[in-house]
Amino acid sequence: MASIFSRIVAGEIPCYKVAETDTCLAFLDINPMAKGHLLCIPKKEIDYIFDLDDAQFTDLQLFSKRVAKALKQAVQCIRVGVAVQGLDVPHAHIHLIPLNSPDDLDFKRADRPKFTPEEFQQLAAEIARHF
Repeated sequence: MASIFSRIVAGEIPCYKVAETDTCLAFLDINPMAKGHLLCIPKKEIDYIFDLDDAQFTDLQLFSKRVAKALKQAVQCIRVGVAVQGLDVPHAHIHLIPLNSPDDLDFKRADRPKFTPEEFQQLAAEIARHF
């Protein structure tokens, strides 16, 4: 069965797309730890990031770097944090999270911000504008 991310890539499930290439996709996390928290994924479904071949791994990392730079221009933050947890969805992915404090990178954080669909759309468009 295809992962939720593969279904997003296939267009079966909508997302707030930020950036896309032939091989990678970036979209906002719908349960963000901070405003602008997004995910970068390879379009090809591979469960574990370290199972990507060298070319795929490099491609995803360079794509994530470009997206992080666009994110930093669109969302006020000190840095953009990077996390690879990979336990919730069996599809390699990189979290990019705007950081203003160490607590912004806490996956157990209970006080996550909430956004309306319109706010997500506006934020995605703003980040995409800088990509």
